Amino acid sequence: MPLLLALVAGIIFGAGLTVSDMINPARVLNFLDLAGRWDASLLFVMGGALGVVAIGYRLVFRRARPFLAPDFSLPSALRIDAPLLLGAAMFGAGWGLAGICPGPALTALVSFEPKMFAFVAALLVGMFAAKALQRRQQA
Repeated sequence: MPLLLALVAGIIFGAGLTVSDMINPARVLNFLDLAGRWDASLLFVMGGALGVVAIGYRLVFRRARPFLAPDFSLPSALRIDAPLLLGAAMFGAGWGLAGICPGPALTALVSFEPKMFAFVAALLVGMFAAKALQRRQQA
């Protein structure tokens, strides 16, 4: 059942990205182009999402535990450290250069655009390389 609910949530998320046209790299790049053809639509999408999440968090955390888990799985690390900042900077730079982030990229695979497949392939290579580096550092 949890896997089915995750699939449904993913489909809803992907549909929202598609309806808001956030799978279009030009829309994202235009949002970042403050001196040129600035497009504020991403700001409205983010604002709407933030409103929904703020309400959702308040409702969810009133419960003693989630519906499908024994307890809430919250991050234990509360420090802002160098790896977090470096990762955030790399994510932001990649997002700004490519105009797309992982969620919309996965959603956009249904468009069969070669650049989306290249982006997702590069994303997977980076994820596996980071995991291998992490294992190597721990050993």
